[in-house]
Amino acid sequence: MNNNDSVSLNKYISGTGICSRREADEMIDAGRVTLNGEVARKGNRVAKGDTVLLDGRPLGEKPEPIYLAFNKPVGVTCTTDRKDKDNIIDYIGHEQRLFPIGRLDKPSQGLIFLTNDGDIVNKILRAGNAHEKEYIVWVNKPVTPKFVGYMSGGLPILGTTTQRCEVERLTEFSFRIVLTEGMNRQIRRMCEFLGYGVAKLKRVRIMNVELGKLPLGKTRALTDQEMALIMTAVENSVGTEEASVREVEVEEPLRFKSKKKPKKKK
Repeated sequence: MNNNDSVSLNKYISGTGICSRREADEMIDAGRVTLNGEVARKGNRVAKGDTVLLDGRPLGEKPEPIYLAFNKPVGVTCTTDRKDKDNIIDYIGHEQRLFPIGRLDKPSQGLIFLTNDGDIVNKILRAGNAHEKEYIVWVNKPVTPKFVGYMSGGLPILGTTTQRCEVERLTEFSFRIVLTEGMNRQIRRMCEFLGYGVAKLKRVRIMNVELGKLPLGKTRALTDQEMALIMTAVENSVGTEEASVREVEVEEPLRFKSKKKPKKKK
């Protein structure tokens, strides 16, 4: 059987909506899963016609895909870990098992997607796809032309240099920024590098989907038109089966700007 005609066992199990891939692996390790009558092992693949049982019972059918836009309030954590009392899953309280696509810092608010479709998650997240995310940011010092220039031109954070991006001054203390990267706390780190503090950060757009007038703390289903454009944009992306990519949490301290002033651009 060609591997292109099969899927990994943990993906097959998680695709039914009962658990994540990590939890599926734990079930497999515990000997709770059989494949065609034999105790399954991690790395097994499932093809059409194969029989997979969990605790001796057939797995349920894969649920209809759900794609939601959520206006995340400050204080909600973008994690599926139910041990976190502020986790996004319990906050929403949906009957299906959902996963956030990407993350939005706990002190930040605004648009984030949730879905039960594991195949689309990493297709959207992969940095190589250059999918736009737009934010409105309020800071504690006046937004100057020099600040806009440095923010848009790329800054050294987390051992690398951020990509050039679109930045526009909106008011004396706010600006709009469009990113195609997903580094942890990227905007806050960029601002801190330049000596600014972020007072408020709101994501207002992901790809073709705008936050609009969606009330804070509420969800709505993505429209067929929105999903059609998203699917077109990610149709050539590598999915979760081929590339398990996530936005990385970094446990190192922030790299603050040195005392030397940046060289003026010629």
